[in-house]
Amino acid sequence: MRTLTRMIIKDLIPVFLVSLIFFVMVLQLLDIFNNLWKYLNNQVPLSTVFRIALLYVPKCISYVLPVTILFSVSFTLGNYFANNELIAILNSGISLFRLSLPVLILGLFISLGSFLFDQHVVIETYRTKNDMTKRLTGQEENYNNSQVTIMSEGMGRIYHAVFYNDSTGELSRPLVLERDGEGRLVRRIEADRALWQDGLWLFQKVRLYTDFSASTGPVLTLRDEFTDPLLNEPPETFRRDIRNVEEMTLNDAREWIQSQMRAGLPYKEALTDYYRRYSFALTSFIVTLISCALGSRFRKNILLMSLLTSLGLSVAYYIFQMITALMATYGTVTPVMGAWLGFILFFLGGIILFRYAPT
Repeated sequence: MRTLTRMIIKDLIPVFLVSLIFFVMVLQLLDIFNNLWKYLNNQVPLSTVFRIALLYVPKCISYVLPVTILFSVSFTLGNYFANNELIAILNSGISLFRLSLPVLILGLFISLGSFLFDQHVVIETYRTKNDMTKRLTGQEENYNNSQVTIMSEGMGRIYHAVFYNDSTGELSRPLVLERDGEGRLVRRIEADRALWQDGLWLFQKVRLYTDFSASTGPVLTLRDEFTDPLLNEPPETFRRDIRNVEEMTLNDAREWIQSQMRAGLPYKEALTDYYRRYSFALTSFIVTLISCALGSRFRKNILLMSLLTSLGLSVAYYIFQMITALMATYGTVTPVMGAWLGFILFFLGGIILFRYAPT
């Protein structure tokens, strides 16, 4: 059995490496041609384009790893079947599961390795690549925000502004509502604008409403300027959110999502992407399971059938992941379910395919 395991690994590795290089080159060419006109318009040197492409290699590997494994395993086992080697192995009393066990273990190790690879290599290189591309092609990031509403921790204070200007740190027509522990309104602050100074918001042309419990209605006080040590929500909270979970470490992503939740800002899409970082890492193991079941079905046109199957199943998996992510964003399912539903269904599908695979 050790001889058989060595033979499978020996035949699998070259196919895996060649297909990995092929799929990475496809993604690289797509990225280069997608940004080619931007590079030409901004006269980006060829050496810089080459450096951007190198920085994109780790992310490409992360993207195509499941497709590569699916193709290489299907192609290797399909060749065994076409050459009648698989039939001889199965007729000798070795089950398909026992034959595929080394490949499944390899797929599991690749999944674990890809998770660590993403954390320690992909995130930093991908972020650097995106920053270089934006800078060299003149894509300036704009953090200005309009009609922004946030809640402070504990939901005791609600901020609203018609417009936030990030370059000046200014809120236009801000409104602040303060509530007590039982949710009753205790203070309402309206102003023409607010400036961030010395760690506090300085409100100008203020209309201050207090004493809402009075029978005559709230008391209105007009002030030219007003500030309060409690009104210290940082300007970063009001920025337009353009950060990407794919460019954050798990710790950074978790802290950022928690801050979004405390501020009452949309967080479900980011939380789904956070959980999907774990489920996506196991994709290599799932496709290994599926490819072991499908590899014994191809007897003719092995290369074509393996390629079509790997691309078709990968596209189906990614589309299903996109659909469940949208469902989680709009609250149809929880973020955890949105991230793991595709994994669960394809895992069950792999087991069923494996159960009824020809032996």
